[in-house]
Amino acid sequence: MSDHETLARTPLHAAHQALGARLVPFAGFEMPVLYDGIKAEHEAVRTGAGVFDVSHMGELFLDGPDAVALADSLVTNTVAKLDVGQALYTVCCNAEGTILDDLIVYRRGEDAILIVCNASNRAKISAHVAKHAEGRDVAFDDRSDDYALLALQGPRAAEVMKALAPEFAELGFFRLAEGELLGHRCIVARTGYTGEDGFEIFCPNDAARPVWDALLEQGVKPIGLGARDTLRLEAKLALYGNDIDETTHPYEAGLGWVVKLDQGDFLGRDALRAIKDQGWERKLVGFKMTGRGIARAGCDVVDDAGEVIGRVTSGSPGPTVGENIGLAYLPKSLTKVGTPFIVDIRGKRVSAEVVKTPFYKRPS
Repeated sequence: MSDHETLARTPLHAAHQALGARLVPFAGFEMPVLYDGIKAEHEAVRTGAGVFDVSHMGELFLDGPDAVALADSLVTNTVAKLDVGQALYTVCCNAEGTILDDLIVYRRGEDAILIVCNASNRAKISAHVAKHAEGRDVAFDDRSDDYALLALQGPRAAEVMKALAPEFAELGFFRLAEGELLGHRCIVARTGYTGEDGFEIFCPNDAARPVWDALLEQGVKPIGLGARDTLRLEAKLALYGNDIDETTHPYEAGLGWVVKLDQGDFLGRDALRAIKDQGWERKLVGFKMTGRGIARAGCDVVDDAGEVIGRVTSGSPGPTVGENIGLAYLPKSLTKVGTPFIVDIRGKRVSAEVVKTPFYKRPS
C-alpha cells in the first residue's frame, strides 16, 4: 500500500481506539491486532467468550431463480443440497483447479444466497461472481460496505447469545437465521474460525456499536487478529494467502472433502478430476517443532544436504497445546505422522516432526 492510499475503517474503529487496541494495516483496513496480548486473548476464547471485529470480510448476495445454480457453478461443494437456513464451507477455483478463495455459502432462502469471502479477495471474488452472473436470472449485490460482521466465539457463546436473543442461541451448527437483535435486523450464523462454538453476526453498520457494547457488557472479551490466527492454526483452519492461494489446489491442501466432482458442473471441475486421477506430489501437513525455534510462514523445509524440499505456510506458538506448531507443504513421502524433517529458520536448521491434526479439538 502506498503512502497515498487511505486505510478503510470498520464501524467499530472508535471502539477499538477507546480500548487501546493496537491497530495495523490488513487487507486495506486498519484492524485491531491485539488488545491485552495474544496469549490472554487466545485463552479467553478457549475458556470463555471473545468477540472479533471481522467487518473487513466480504458479503455477496445473490437473489433470483438462478441464485443457487450460479453459486453451484462457481464452487466445488454442492449448494443445491442445502436446506434453507443452512451453510457450507467450500472453495472457489479457476479453470486450472487452483484456489481463488475459500468461502462460506449460506442459503438464505429458496432463491437467496449469501457468499462470505476473505477481505483480501473481496474485489477479485466480487468481480468473478458479477461476471458469471451476467445473462442469468439473478440479481448480484456486493453489500460488504453495508454490513459489520462480529464473531462471537468460545464455550460461553451460546450462553451470551441466549441472554441477548434466545431464538438465535438455538441455531444448529452451520445454520443461520434472520431476525431482530437489540432492535436491529441482523443475520446470525452458527459459524466461526476458531475451533470453538460460536456465532457470526451480520448487522447493519449502525448496529455494530450497540451489538459490540452489549457483548462486552456480558463479559465477552474483545479479541484481535493476532489471537484469531493462533486459534485458527490450532484448529487447522486454512488461511488464504498462506496455506492456500492460486498456486495450490484443494487436494494437496487437504480440502478434497469439499470437492464434489460428481454432483454437478463447476468451474475447475475438469482440471480437478485430472489432478485426482493423476495424483499430486505434495501435501499440507501439521507439524510441531522438536528443536528450539518457531517456524514462521515462508521458512524453507530442507533435506540433509540443505536442498529446499518444502515450505512452511503458517507457524506460531500454540497457546493451548503448549508447543510451537505450524503447517507446511512437504513431499508426500514425508507426510506420515511421526516423520522428522528440518526447517531452516533464518539460516539455522531446526528439527520438526509431522503430527496429527487438528492440533486442538474442542471438548464435545
